[in-house]
Amino acid sequence: MAHKKTFIRDLTAGQNISDIFALSQAQRREARNGPYWQLTLTDRTGGMEARIWAPQSLQYENLKPEQFVAVTGQIASFKDQLQMNVTDLVLVEPAGAGLDLTDFLPSSAVPPAELLAEIEAFLDRELSFKPWRTLCAKVLADADIRAALLTAPGAKSVHHAHAGGLLEHTLGVMRVCAALAALYPSVDREILLTAALFHDLGKAFELTHGFSREYTDAGRLIGHIQMGLEALEPFLRAAKDLPEGLAVHLKHLILSHHGELEFGSPRRPKTVEAFILHYADNLDAKINTVNTALENTADPEDVEASHWSEYHRTLGRYLYQPMRTPRTETASDARSAAKKTAPRPKSALLRAMGIADPEE
Repeated sequence: MAHKKTFIRDLTAGQNISDIFALSQAQRREARNGPYWQLTLTDRTGGMEARIWAPQSLQYENLKPEQFVAVTGQIASFKDQLQMNVTDLVLVEPAGAGLDLTDFLPSSAVPPAELLAEIEAFLDRELSFKPWRTLCAKVLADADIRAALLTAPGAKSVHHAHAGGLLEHTLGVMRVCAALAALYPSVDREILLTAALFHDLGKAFELTHGFSREYTDAGRLIGHIQMGLEALEPFLRAAKDLPEGLAVHLKHLILSHHGELEFGSPRRPKTVEAFILHYADNLDAKINTVNTALENTADPEDVEASHWSEYHRTLGRYLYQPMRTPRTETASDARSAAKKTAPRPKSALLRAMGIADPEE
């Protein structure tokens, strides 16, 4: 089985490259000097824009997403983004080339099956209200939903954009919601965690799950919020023991989790739980976006290197990898260590009773 030699995250401006990539987007465009191909090449570490300029572009008639290509080219920097100028490209059959497909599919660091098992264990620990437990269990046991969740990305490109990304994001939002609910005792913890589980359920069907991660027709026409509610509706109708007021509140939490109308939210948050879910969703997505952007920056301890990311178009700024505070022992650590190591005082009570102390 053949493995890639170079991955996109390791490429630098000025570098010459010859390797195999997955083709996730391919569009033929027109320029002053003739037609050119606008491509997006991907592997498991990310994606990169590429161009085939005229007259070489005339050699290629039928480039399309979901193909594998062997390319030769040079990496350039264009508007603070790396881009490959392709000098040669050949279509490759993955089976014939003996490719390891895991080199090309971005995926969560934790296997999706483990993430789903962790979500189920989390719900089992945290939920005590039987209708919520039953609803969550039945939805996650549905064969079509379960299969889609195991491969779905969390978004097209901005955050958690890899196989298993939706599960990773869902678990992250559930954890943030649980932490915030612990700070505010009046919050309905169980409906909040149930809504966290289902808030992005529609994303399992909004995007394709291959290399290109394109919007499905329903995803583009309806959107993941409405699609998630439609997927959930049959289970809610079957939940005869779930009070109508709770079902309506759950729907509101899902409908309002984008926060504002201009961000695609059909409704703005109108309950405490809705506000918490909105901010938890936004926080988990933003942290993943920033961490992903900073993955290729230098080690913070390397004082000679730059710790700035490339310009991030979505966030509209450069991002910085700061120096970390050195880990030192705190007073709490010292007290904890003392409790573990200090000998227990001899028992005066046992001595007075003439009983040998078992610790002596």
